[in-house]
Amino acid sequence: MSELHQSERENEDAREQNRGNIFERAGRFYRQVVAELRKVVWPSRKQLTTYTAVVLVFVTFIIALVSLFDLVLTKITFWVFG
Repeated sequence: MSELHQSERENEDAREQNRGNIFERAGRFYRQVVAELRKVVWPSRKQLTTYTAVVLVFVTFIIALVSLFDLVLTKITFWVFG
């Protein structure tokens, strides 16, 4: 058990030494973000237009469905409670 605790303490000490100050961490974060964004495969204009149209149609359908449910439930509520 004590060996496990000792290795955990050593790992914690190593992590604290690797952290650096706030500016080093911010710089490392920025470099990592840029590196990840370079890996992104961006959609073409045609794909983007298609995806946007699909989302707009779906959202419009859901809005219509929720509005219909609201209308029906409102009518039922007024019929029941007068």
